[in-house]
Amino acid sequence: MAAFPNLGLSAIPTMHPYRLHPLSCLVLASLAAPALAEDANLLGEVVVTAPRMAEPLTVSLDPRAPQQPVPANDGAAFLKNIPGFSMIRKAGTDGDPVLRGLAGSRLNVLLDGADFHGGCGMRMDPPTAYVFPEAFDQVTVIKGPQTVLHGNGNSAGVVLFERAPQPAPGVTGFASLMAGSWGRLDAVANAAAAGDKAYVEATASHAESDDYEDGAGRSVHSFYQRQSLNARAGWRPERDTRLEFSATGSRAEAAYADRSMDGVKFDREGYGVKFERGNLGPLLQAVKAQVNYNYIDHVMDNYSLRTPPTGVNPNFFKVNNPDRETQSARVSADLALSDKTRLTLGADWQTNEHTLRKIENATTAAAADAYKSLPRILDMATDTWGLFAELRHELTDDKRLIGGVRLDDWSADRYQYSTYASTYMAGASETLRSGFLRYEQNLAGRPVTAFVGLGYSERPMDYWEASTYNGILASGQLKPEKNTQLDAGLMWKTAKLSASVSVFYSKVNDYILTYSGATLPSASGRVMNCGPLTMGKYNCSGNIDATRYGGEADLAWRFAPAWTLRGSLAYVHGDNDTNDVALAQTPPLEGRLGLDYTTGAWTLGGVLRMVAEQDRYDINYGNIVGQDYGRTAGFATLSLNAAYKAGKGLLFTAGIDNVFDKNYAEHLARDNSFEAGANTRVNEPGRFVWAKLSYTY
Repeated sequence: MAAFPNLGLSAIPTMHPYRLHPLSCLVLASLAAPALAEDANLLGEVVVTAPRMAEPLTVSLDPRAPQQPVPANDGAAFLKNIPGFSMIRKAGTDGDPVLRGLAGSRLNVLLDGADFHGGCGMRMDPPTAYVFPEAFDQVTVIKGPQTVLHGNGNSAGVVLFERAPQPAPGVTGFASLMAGSWGRLDAVANAAAAGDKAYVEATASHAESDDYEDGAGRSVHSFYQRQSLNARAGWRPERDTRLEFSATGSRAEAAYADRSMDGVKFDREGYGVKFERGNLGPLLQAVKAQVNYNYIDHVMDNYSLRTPPTGVNPNFFKVNNPDRETQSARVSADLALSDKTRLTLGADWQTNEHTLRKIENATTAAAADAYKSLPRILDMATDTWGLFAELRHELTDDKRLIGGVRLDDWSADRYQYSTYASTYMAGASETLRSGFLRYEQNLAGRPVTAFVGLGYSERPMDYWEASTYNGILASGQLKPEKNTQLDAGLMWKTAKLSASVSVFYSKVNDYILTYSGATLPSASGRVMNCGPLTMGKYNCSGNIDATRYGGEADLAWRFAPAWTLRGSLAYVHGDNDTNDVALAQTPPLEGRLGLDYTTGAWTLGGVLRMVAEQDRYDINYGNIVGQDYGRTAGFATLSLNAAYKAGKGLLFTAGIDNVFDKNYAEHLARDNSFEAGANTRVNEPGRFVWAKLSYTY
């Protein structure tokens, strides 16, 4: 048997000299806190390792609860622990979330009810890059096309980062501090005050990390800093009336291992107004409306956060500054058609304007920085108007139907960029239809809920498919995707056992497939829309037909008073039916097995994550968040954690992720050829030691 890796002092990360390390502060704070003899709340999962399905096709999480493996301080890393989710790693932060092998606009992400998108044409900043999870009260995931309330095109599902309608009465708050290997430091502070007529709340966060090391001890270009500030104020002139104003701002910079440029600016400004009026009458029960504005200003260059490349060509300083302005509005009404029938009717609207300015052939950094004096040039604009209706009908106390329909009018105009002006290239417009019907039943005499649902969604091309991958050209445009999907499953809930399984089968007509390679795809007989050769690659997109199926399972079993066994499983199979090959960017089989032990105020636990090899791929093909590079080997990692409830509202947690310092890369990961050579992926972090102190009052 091979010897275990050395876990002695040599494995402890180097701490900065002449500075009190945050990890030491957390340890001292935990020792000084008073102990509790008993706490019944420890029956739940203190450190979340395998989130479970709470309702049919729905997973709900507390974003302030500790997780393992510890996610980065962004939305994609937070979602990765949910069965069925993967993450496209680019470096230390700002990865792309993937659900059941689908990403981008196939997975709608809403922040406090508002849908918005990033600015980078190469997906440095997905919407989750502007998410600071602990600033929210709840995260809800709805899998599959099983709702029409939250925008168009949710063929993979919907992710809702939500705040409570208003803070609890009185003065409340939350604070946390986490420190770990490679200079990792996360801090969050929240404070709120609420009375009978008004409330205010503010949340601030800071996150930073140095370059991490992979399991082979190699430093990965991945350092980052992120800050955010959120505030809201509400007024309740009457018991059932609420008016709320909110504002958010965030700033960040991040190094990227998967490309030749870094993100030197991720600025977001957002403003929102919400109005709610309830208890209106026996039929019309409530009306809700909200208006949102979001502005993203993003800068990437190849000289601010790294040594600029050198070579024969002296013109190697380059900078790119896209921005995006998103305006949206939504209004809905809740109706009680009978004691057993509830209907939600509504309409929403969203408009996006994306502009660009850049310098690509500067001889000095100062010359490249002159981009700031250039005008912002419009390269794409989109408009979407939607109508929706979703109904819930209780057939009996144990049987119910949930269904909905949605109609969207979508249009997009693409413009050819030049430094001082743009010219109209082409446009596209579509009328899009979506709908679903789901049946749920609580089985008589058993703690089991069964469900089956059929969903249909039509999704237009997004900005990246239309622009970066040339889905809109004067010679032709991509067709919208049409996904028909069957979802079914079972849920089992008792005092000592909670388990669920959900499966899906999907046929997608006109699935949008992307390509990025040195030769045209027509060389292999594939027909796609392609732009000119750019930086040695053709970027193309086309429509195919695809078949997908798979599912997830989860389990939590308290088999003894102090012991809980936890587990999850996720699988996806995808076929490109048009070309008779594997559907690119399909994740491999993944399973997790965890064990918790609780005694008094202490909980000890661990989780073994196992991922199979993936030998089904389609090299250079994929989607807007990644392409296939070939086969990946399977791997397994072990993580350990401990939690101590030191007093009312005070929780100390600590752990070691990737205990044996395994060197590996996920199948869904970006290329790392700029650092590690051709045809390599960005490796995951090696052994990571962390501790977290959180306090709620």
